[in-house]
Amino acid sequence: MARIAFILLCHKDPEAIIDQARRLTAAGDYISIHFDARSGKDKFDLIRAGLKDNPNVTYATKRIKCGWGEWSLVQASLYAVEAAEAAFPRATHFYMVSGDCMSVKSAEYMHDFLDDNDFDFVESFDFFESDWIKTGIKEERLIYRHWFNERSQKWLFYQSFWLQRKLGLQREIPADIQVQIGSQWWCLRRRTVEWILDFTRTRKDVMKFFRTTWIPDETFFQTLVRHLVPEHEIQSRTLTFLMFTDYGMPVVMYNDHYDLLVSQDFLFARKISPDATELKKRLGDLFAAKDVKFQISGEGRSLFKFLTGRGRNGRRFSQRFWQTESSLGRDRELLMIVCKKWHVAKRLVAKIKEHTDLPCVEYLFSEESTPLPDLGGIEKSLEKRTRHRRAWVRMLFDYFETDRMVVCLDSDGIELIRDFYNDRSSTRLLEIECEFSDDYLDGHAKRVGLAGDQTPADAMERLLPTIRSDINHEYDVIRDEEFENYERISQSNSPEENAAPIARFLQISEEDALKIAKTDYLFYD
Repeated sequence: MARIAFILLCHKDPEAIIDQARRLTAAGDYISIHFDARSGKDKFDLIRAGLKDNPNVTYATKRIKCGWGEWSLVQASLYAVEAAEAAFPRATHFYMVSGDCMSVKSAEYMHDFLDDNDFDFVESFDFFESDWIKTGIKEERLIYRHWFNERSQKWLFYQSFWLQRKLGLQREIPADIQVQIGSQWWCLRRRTVEWILDFTRTRKDVMKFFRTTWIPDETFFQTLVRHLVPEHEIQSRTLTFLMFTDYGMPVVMYNDHYDLLVSQDFLFARKISPDATELKKRLGDLFAAKDVKFQISGEGRSLFKFLTGRGRNGRRFSQRFWQTESSLGRDRELLMIVCKKWHVAKRLVAKIKEHTDLPCVEYLFSEESTPLPDLGGIEKSLEKRTRHRRAWVRMLFDYFETDRMVVCLDSDGIELIRDFYNDRSSTRLLEIECEFSDDYLDGHAKRVGLAGDQTPADAMERLLPTIRSDINHEYDVIRDEEFENYERISQSNSPEENAAPIARFLQISEEDALKIAKTDYLFYD
């Protein structure tokens, strides 16, 4: 019968880790814990003391400091895997989990499932051919060396990156390795784990390569499994249920997600909210239960997409308390200016401030350095602003003591626009239609990392039409939505022609709107 050695990477909440370890080992399974060395020794000592009498618990051979996107996450996993492989010779499977994971099936179900499915479960898609990476750098993760952390050492990270690009310091991927990418939450058979550990000792060139790649926890195990295991023995999927928003943020599960989670075709789920105590208790009781029959529906991700795409208007589920509280307010009006050329929108906003008393906020969801008031820390990062966008904008309304406010959005922000239109507040939209010269698109490609100073001219000639098409597509998507209270001004129009839509958008006189439309050098690059 299958016996699982859980590989737990964690960094906080010792009591929760102790509870998780006790629960996961209660049915005869094992656990190997790596507790981040950034957390204090006293917390680690609490974990060891709480689990000292549990023979099915071991600890990574070495504790190291971990950072998101770094090799350290892979190294910590390997230390925990090495410890588990040595300590638990009866373990048949090794399953990666985090402190935010919870089982959504019984232990009995898990063992039967793994007995009946003799595969390695790991998401592994071709790094270059798949579209697994949605935003940010792609091949640059591999062909350049990354010594610094993008989150904690942002300046050093990008200075190193741009210097390597400028000097042409690209490196080759090991010739016999076809890099794969996928979720870090895998479940591997014992034989596969033994092969991987042997590989790490013999292929120092591959290990050296991966140590300086960016976000290797999404590529290392995924690549090695494909390299070592026959394809027909691999299921390219994770057994851990997780969902992401359109902005790349993990969806957090709460008490009312129980029925949805247990009906998914997965063994674990993440992220479970630390405050979801009722959910944790119910899932913990389920893990220890016997003879439970599960009705698998598997609608979780499609249901989430359906609901978030249309907003929670009560047609199927009522609003969650945090969504209700984060409504902008029925009596408020949000005026959104949409423009791909940020400098054009900023010039228009500066003129609006001169001729109206409307508070205006520039690219609050796109530009980290946008001038913002101190609102308790939520304004510190784009991630927080986007994740809590309605609550965040509501706080700005409160701060400015107003019921009308102007904000600027990039034309790629269709989901933001939809979300705000789904709110109970009133919403208006002004699109600024600009012309995009080849010189502008060339600079845009370099600013967003699609090209560099060394990019050949023929490559740029092929790239520019694609970028132009993508920008036009963003505007087409916005227009196809047929939003109410939608206005448009254009670079090809005269100030007099642009004044009328500005007047309707701001609800001011055409005389004042004309003064705004006549902004000097409004559309100049």
